[in-house]
Amino acid sequence: MITKKIYITITLIIYTCFHSLFAQSLYSKAYGDSKNPSLVFIHGGPRGNATLFEGTTAHRLADMGFFVIVYDRRGEGRSIDASANFTFDEAFDDLNQLIEQYGLKKVNLIGHSFGGIVSILFTKQYPEKVERLILVDALFAQQESYNHILRSGAKKAIAQNDTTTISKIRYINSLDKRGAEYRQLTYEIGSHFGYFKMPKPTEESIRVNKEYESGEFSTSNIRNDQAPALFYKNESRVNIDTRATLKRLSKKGIKLFAVYGEDDGIFSHKQALDLQKIVGKNKFHTIHNCSHYPFVDQQSEFLKLIENIMERKEF
Repeated sequence: MITKKIYITITLIIYTCFHSLFAQSLYSKAYGDSKNPSLVFIHGGPRGNATLFEGTTAHRLADMGFFVIVYDRRGEGRSIDASANFTFDEAFDDLNQLIEQYGLKKVNLIGHSFGGIVSILFTKQYPEKVERLILVDALFAQQESYNHILRSGAKKAIAQNDTTTISKIRYINSLDKRGAEYRQLTYEIGSHFGYFKMPKPTEESIRVNKEYESGEFSTSNIRNDQAPALFYKNESRVNIDTRATLKRLSKKGIKLFAVYGEDDGIFSHKQALDLQKIVGKNKFHTIHNCSHYPFVDQQSEFLKLIENIMERKEF
């Protein structure tokens, strides 16, 4: 009996120490009243962080009456962890930890970019924990996006007689599509042609960007350059297509929404139509003069859309 008590005590101590260490390694912050409807922002990556959203948008949503939680996934951004594996299951553990930490039962997820894949797969595994899934310029058919970037980029490069970029695209197409180098170089082509930038910056977008760049969050914009390689090494689910999963989630009663920049160059017109069919025409929103970061490019319109989405009762 004494031995059993000692064993239980030691087990509890080990669990408490582990839980404490984990909680310290995962950066998160909440904005607003915990009694208000929750919004959990899931950032892009692998290699990303939530600083841009946190520094520009989290407090504004909180002021509108939402309980906003931002965090950096384990090993990314401010959640520095040398032992991170960078797998989807690890990301699910992080999110489950946050839901428990903040005493939430059901959450509304905002999945941005690669965070869209994380949020879709989390909702598939834990549908009982998700009320709304809001995809914001979210990847949902990765290889199709990569193909679109390279094909459209090649057309632009040929039209501009850009032989250096043409050669680079040829090299990318020779690579293993399931590797980190393929992904990285493909996005470099997108960046080269301005696929992530809004066409015509507005006074508001210039102001929002300046506020971020001159503030504390810009200085904590930590990037783990090893994250993509480790993800592709440790995770088998890469370059995946989640359209079938989204259809099943919709049938299960998950409230799906989409907010996309009309000028986001990493998505083809076909992809936009495919997603619109899945979530429903009246729940698929596009923003004009807006690219990959609608919460910065067109912040006022983005905030109104989120407010509208959260207020909707009919499904």
